[in-house]
Amino acid sequence: MKKPYLIIDFDSTFTRLEALDLLAEIVLAHSPRKAEVLQKIQEITNRGMEGELDFRTSLTLRLELLHANKDHIQHLAERLKEEVSPSFRRNQPHLTALKENVYVVSNGFKDFIVPVVEDYGLLAENVFANEFRYDEKGYVSGFDTDSPLSRSGGKSQVIRDLKLQGDVFVIGDGANDLEIRKAGFANKFYLFTENVEREKVKEEADHIAPSVDEILYNLKMSRSLSYPKTRIRVLLLEEVHPSAVELFEREGYQVEHITHPLSEEELCEKIRNVNVLGIGSKTQVTEQVIRCARRLINIGAFCFGSQHIDLEACTKHGVAVFNAPFSNTRSVVELALAEIILLVRQAPDKAWAMQNGAWARAARNGREVRGKKLGILGYGNIGSQLSVLAEALGLEVYFYDVADKLPLGNARKCNSLDELLSTADILTLHVDGRPENDGLFGPAQFAKMKDGAVFLNLSYGKLVQTDALRQAVLSGKLSGCGLDVFPDEPQNDEAVFQSELIGLPNTILTPHIGGRTTEAQEDIAQFVPGKIIHYINTGTTTGSINFPNVQLPMVQNAHRLLHIHHNVPRVLAQIDRVLAQHDINILGQYLKTNEHIGYVITDVDQEYSDELLNQLKEIEPTIWFRVLY
Repeated sequence: MKKPYLIIDFDSTFTRLEALDLLAEIVLAHSPRKAEVLQKIQEITNRGMEGELDFRTSLTLRLELLHANKDHIQHLAERLKEEVSPSFRRNQPHLTALKENVYVVSNGFKDFIVPVVEDYGLLAENVFANEFRYDEKGYVSGFDTDSPLSRSGGKSQVIRDLKLQGDVFVIGDGANDLEIRKAGFANKFYLFTENVEREKVKEEADHIAPSVDEILYNLKMSRSLSYPKTRIRVLLLEEVHPSAVELFEREGYQVEHITHPLSEEELCEKIRNVNVLGIGSKTQVTEQVIRCARRLINIGAFCFGSQHIDLEACTKHGVAVFNAPFSNTRSVVELALAEIILLVRQAPDKAWAMQNGAWARAARNGREVRGKKLGILGYGNIGSQLSVLAEALGLEVYFYDVADKLPLGNARKCNSLDELLSTADILTLHVDGRPENDGLFGPAQFAKMKDGAVFLNLSYGKLVQTDALRQAVLSGKLSGCGLDVFPDEPQNDEAVFQSELIGLPNTILTPHIGGRTTEAQEDIAQFVPGKIIHYINTGTTTGSINFPNVQLPMVQNAHRLLHIHHNVPRVLAQIDRVLAQHDINILGQYLKTNEHIGYVITDVDQEYSDELLNQLKEIEPTIWFRVLY
């Protein structure tokens, strides 16, 4: 099939800005009238692009405001090489492969366009633009007024004179690009909106294209293209840090951010066409939600745990889940240390008395933490780091974990939970929220603790039977407690917190802020989107909590096919059989499985047909299949 012709505008399309505007900044860099002249030039440019001013008048007026020379033009060309629009830069291999059929047609000037286009890899002879005229001192004195591109409608004349045989598609941002299609010399006009949106032109455009990816995908011009990033929809819920939004938007995704959790019914309605879901710890992702998510690729949990996500349903439907297991570790540890010191010093009651005007300075019952025995239940990322910092404060550290863990520093492992309970002067919980841990701490466990011990839970609210904890504090069994998590937590800051722990002596209650420091939230907002973007771009699943973990390299000069299937025998053989039937050469292939699914990544080095893709999708155990690039 004959390849179509692409007619590409230069200013604000191929490059991110108007070249003459940048030239003005270069020429006027040290002029006291810089701001005034730049504003006038911008106004003239906009009036021309909106079709309110004929082009020759617009061009003449702008050049009269400048006094540019050849050195300025050369400097401009070098600057413009750095201003190629992101999606053009991203798709350079695809466009240079089509370079015989790619024309840059601009009302700008060859003097600075040709160096930029040649540097990109396109053909200088396929550039049609105006040319400057210079005086004997090398200053711009005007332009070639015989060129059709020096007047309105000139682009249409150039395309007509080229007599291109085949389909012609125009990519541009202004009224003069639209005129090519309106004059009948192009099949379609793509309004390129990556850099600027012109509302008057938008009304008559055939297709709104926020990126080159969108255009090539729409034209089905390359099998090496994955789903356009500008079509990928991201839904973020709860108080996700703004830098996460910025990362997704920088990648080109469409992002919607709702700053509170949604109910199951609301989320089912909202998620239907979403590709990436980002949530905090309060949003429940149920099997019903996953069934409604017809296009979901990823879930990112912007928190430590994942108990609020139905991982089995995600796996069954081919949805990769990522979380942030390390990002808030330091923040939680610091809060635990602070509460340990305050509770051992009996500071909460004294602070509360001061708020009510009492001067309770007596030193009785206030103790140092040095030399006390700290018991840590759960020696994972948080528990082990707490262990190290606590030792630096002079605490003796003991821990218990159901898994074998290497003690850090001088920490000592207990052989049972009962041994830990009977040893610790201070006990802190750092275990996960799996259902079997619900109600783990009740009357029997508190009874086995030392009299006057301090108790903390900064991990999972349902671990502790609240009534038993209340009784342990009121009876004096415990000298105090600190909690940052609760069985039932309010959904937003406007809701009222209710608990039978309110008003207990020497008690610190905090509203689930262990991981909510600025540093932790920023780190999570970098970590989780990074994992998601890497998975979408390369297929890498490292760090996923439900997919087989595969670290994949970027592939050059090849296409990548991703196939997710139920973990049953002979799927890889079926995939290879289909590829062989179509004479597809495999450059590299990776297979990783877990108990539920298999994940096959295949890199191939040639074009392929729709029939091949359909056959791969129709392999019976297939859950999900996509072409990456």
